[in-house]
Amino acid sequence: MRAVKTIGLDIAKSIFQVHGVDADGQVVIRRQLKRRYVLAFFEKLPACLVGIEACASSHHWSRELKALGHTVRLMPPAYVKPCVKRQKNDATDAEAICEAVTRANMRFVATKTPEQQSGLTLHRTRHLFIRQQTAVINVIRAHLAEFGIVAPVGRKGVEALLDVVANLAALGAQLRRLKEQILEFDRMIMTWHRSHEASRRLDAIPGVGPVLAPALVASIADPKAFRSGRNFSAWIGLVPKQHSSGGKDRLGSISKQGDRYLRSLFMAGALAVIRYAKIHGSRHRPWLTALLARRPSKVAAIALANKIARMVWAMMARGERYKEPVALAA
Repeated sequence: MRAVKTIGLDIAKSIFQVHGVDADGQVVIRRQLKRRYVLAFFEKLPACLVGIEACASSHHWSRELKALGHTVRLMPPAYVKPCVKRQKNDATDAEAICEAVTRANMRFVATKTPEQQSGLTLHRTRHLFIRQQTAVINVIRAHLAEFGIVAPVGRKGVEALLDVVANLAALGAQLRRLKEQILEFDRMIMTWHRSHEASRRLDAIPGVGPVLAPALVASIADPKAFRSGRNFSAWIGLVPKQHSSGGKDRLGSISKQGDRYLRSLFMAGALAVIRYAKIHGSRHRPWLTALLARRPSKVAAIALANKIARMVWAMMARGERYKEPVALAA
């Protein structure tokens, strides 16, 4: 049997597909593995390059295979898809992964640590509770509107009506329970934030705060994987979408690609900075002052979020602390 140099591993819940080739690209292994036999199979193989799509449980398998001495590279599924020849099945996917992982210009995803994934679990669960809270509030408003009762804007208006309408007591109890759970996860995220020096450094940036900072530290395993701050901002989806051709640049709205959760937190932070500037003045931030003078607040918020994202990358990649702009420090 020829030595295996590269393996494409298509992971799943129970059945895994393996596609291995030698140094000349000839197929050596093409087989299925049940979950309980995966590690035993790779233990018997010499150290080789293993490609995996960056999807559910991929970081876990990356850590496990690295512990066995293999070189593991995770790839976004969208970059693997062009290598699929025909049809859609596990064997074809594994072959495409095996081919994509050897490409010189492929973009890889850094493997997250268990601690980073545990921090992301806190954020994802909190975000789930917030969406459920919004859904319950909308249901309450819809029920009351059928009887001509319109609650004031905001959550406090709904809470005042719940004390009057007895038929919605169950929804009211569910809403209060969700608020308690959100507050509990806020405390857990704050504890995680205070225990990480990188998160505390990012918190000093105006517009970041104690929610976005730990989310960034947990989401970005290796900030140096991005060549520049613009690449990092593009990964979040805060740069214009291009539709250029024939030497003509056509830029549209932001691409909204990448991590939607991080992008929403960046936008919330930028809007908070703009609201503060409108109330207390923005004379110490000439760039933001000039931007607000010629663009609407929401457009300015996108540009400011882009700027904040680049600052975040610079601090994470270089290990620096936040430095106030000269105009602001004067």
